[in-house]
Amino acid sequence: MIEIYYPFTFLNEYINKERSNRYAAAKIKRDTTSAIRYMLLGKPKLKTPCRLNFTWLVLNQRMDLDNIAFAKKYVIDGMVSAGLIPDDGLKYIKGFTDKYEISNKIGVRITHEEIINEK
Repeated sequence: MIEIYYPFTFLNEYINKERSNRYAAAKIKRDTTSAIRYMLLGKPKLKTPCRLNFTWLVLNQRMDLDNIAFAKKYVIDGMVSAGLIPDDGLKYIKGFTDKYEISNKIGVRITHEEIINEK
């Protein structure tokens, strides 16, 4: 299991930044992916192809899961950058699930299931 505690920028905020200044949105993506990469350096590589299961840790139920789950883009790109998976294409990631859990920390827990002989 991988645990990442980070104050992600979620979809609605990202869209607002993108509308006001496209460079600000690109900076959010770059900075967040870099931070995730740093947190994941040295973690064991995942066996691929795999399915990723995300449990998003949130403070309350005031946000939609699709708004929260947008942050998986940063996480998966950070996983690739840190060398945990070779690429984020369909050859290596066969799918993912998203759920949430109320927590006093903000972040995500990720588990993975290796896919063997999927046709």
